[in-house]
Amino acid sequence: MAGQRNHQLADRIKVIVAEMLERRVKDPRLGFVTVTDVRLTGDNQHASVFYTVLGDSKAVTDTAAALASATGIIRKEVGNQLALRHTPSLEFFLDAVPETAQQIDDLLAKARAADEEVASRAAGAQYAGDPDPYRADPRQDELDERE
Repeated sequence: MAGQRNHQLADRIKVIVAEMLERRVKDPRLGFVTVTDVRLTGDNQHASVFYTVLGDSKAVTDTAAALASATGIIRKEVGNQLALRHTPSLEFFLDAVPETAQQIDDLLAKARAADEEVASRAAGAQYAGDPDPYRADPRQDELDERE
């Protein structure tokens, strides 16, 4: 189980990587990148860096290549700033959360439209039989017929 120090290191690595991508990495293939999360293993030996890219699939593949080539420089800077005995190895993963969120939003919109259609159909609908088939008093039918 990851502890408080592990979370603090992960947050610090996230900031360092984001600053490196913004200021020091000058690769033209690097697109508009946002570092979304960093997860460290329990022994702080490996860091998984999750990122998103604004753009099309070509921008995503170019950014992945740029990050792969800049991993060594970024890892060195992480080691310098954290001053740990062992600098964690870095591995970059494209974060699929935005695409998943968009799919969920699309499904919710479809469900909302279906609910509106059902509500519009039900607005003018009438009961097929008696509006109150469950009478409280069974003798009420006899009284209604006598009147």
